[in-house]
Amino acid sequence: MTLKKTLAVVSVATLPLTLAACGGDSDSGSTAASGSGDGIIVVNGSEPQNPLIPANTNETGGGRIVDSLYSGLVYYDGDGEAQNELAESIEPNDDNTEFTVKLKESTFSDGSPVTANNFVDAWNYAVANDQLNASFFSNIKGFKEGVEKLEGLKVVDDLTFTIALNSPEQDFPAQLGYSAFYPLHESAYDDMDAYDQNPITNGPYKLSEWNHNQDATVVPNEEYKGGQTPQNDGIKFVFYASQDAAYADLLSGNLDVLDAVPDSAFDVYEADLGERAVNQPTAVFQSFTLGENLEHFSGKEGALRRQAISHAINREEITETIFKGTRTPAKDFTSPVLPGYTEDIKGNEVLKYDPEKAKKLWEEADKINKWDNPSLEIAYNSDGGHKSWVDATTNSVKNALGIEAVGAPYPDFKSLRDEVTNRTIKTAFRTGWQADFPSQGNFLAPLYKTGGSSNDGDYANSDFDKALDEALTAHSDDEANKKYVEAQEVLFKDLPAIPLWYANATGGYSENVDNVVFSWKSQPVYYNITKK
Repeated sequence: MTLKKTLAVVSVATLPLTLAACGGDSDSGSTAASGSGDGIIVVNGSEPQNPLIPANTNETGGGRIVDSLYSGLVYYDGDGEAQNELAESIEPNDDNTEFTVKLKESTFSDGSPVTANNFVDAWNYAVANDQLNASFFSNIKGFKEGVEKLEGLKVVDDLTFTIALNSPEQDFPAQLGYSAFYPLHESAYDDMDAYDQNPITNGPYKLSEWNHNQDATVVPNEEYKGGQTPQNDGIKFVFYASQDAAYADLLSGNLDVLDAVPDSAFDVYEADLGERAVNQPTAVFQSFTLGENLEHFSGKEGALRRQAISHAINREEITETIFKGTRTPAKDFTSPVLPGYTEDIKGNEVLKYDPEKAKKLWEEADKINKWDNPSLEIAYNSDGGHKSWVDATTNSVKNALGIEAVGAPYPDFKSLRDEVTNRTIKTAFRTGWQADFPSQGNFLAPLYKTGGSSNDGDYANSDFDKALDEALTAHSDDEANKKYVEAQEVLFKDLPAIPLWYANATGGYSENVDNVVFSWKSQPVYYNITKK
């Protein structure tokens, strides 16, 4: 999994804090925030883990800066819809295994043209050098770790190239807005170590200054002619040591936009900020998985017990009591911010809290094979802030079913994941997903397709696989979305994982700015923000 996904898995319960871990100290953050120009928008951020190379950036601190500096073939608007950016067109063949990309004429910040080679060379470099996002090219023909050139990439002319895949992907064009697929200026390969500190870029902004462990400022790129034209004089990312310090600066007017309210302020931030408070679903999904190898959870008995457990969980009460309304009870296996999302899925009534039905289903399962386990356990990592919701969930199950149910804490994320990966875990375990790109397929294929890269419960169902394959070979988004619904209907029968809730974006903005919108992936749409 990418680090972005890993962060969501480590700490969905404390998502705001995790996604904004940062360097420096709170005092320096506050001082940095107060020293900006009149038209500069001051926002929270964190010191990038790595220099600013797109395919080697997979955490949110660097990611939000990279996304401001570079443009790809497509971009994602605030609603998560993929819009052509540098691509004039991305045309698939009949079965979505080959795509022909035609580029618009555009330039880098130094005035040099963006060509097909800038894309192909950057993608090949990412794979050849095993950069952090190299796995995003894994379905392109010829991919293997360290290969110098991908045989599936062919430059036709300066503004045209083709991409050949190993297997169909209907949503492949939507993936191309992710930062792994951005182009690089040809000068990057002369001295990558120098380039990544002061890159020549092609996005809405260009880098003005980067004071390590303190802040970074980007200013509008005069050469940019795309669909994300800055409405401000720039963005200053201030690297805070704590979310509490950032929140204090927001209240005092030293910070314009905050995209991660500290949990200490969950009870008061909406009252503090009024209409300037943000609390909306985002592309993060939380669940717990009941592996196919668990005793009592296979066959007809297992189907009844999975349904019973799902009906026994009071999601509404937990999201309100534990998360103070900063989570939204799940209605499906994806996210409500994704294109094509619908709650109209046959079988999703199993997510409704119904203790009487839960008890009846459990008793039916007992008639097949009597429950003799000491308890139902849900494993979680203690370093991720999950104890409260796991305790609340198991308590809800215990009260509804009349069985012992408890959390099974592991000391850290690695300890839990080692057992999950090695298939030595003997309990249910918490799982989650954060989107890489806005597609339902990104939530379904990796987690539940037979042999999927993150199918930790070893779930396999040929009907699900068939529906998913038909979605990936569909000729339109509407056709694909219908197939994703069919695939989820299968999941609701089998419940390989128990959906819990979606994480919300929690944030706010000061009285000094207007036009603040949080996108599908929980970050402000920076280029739209204006200063009063």
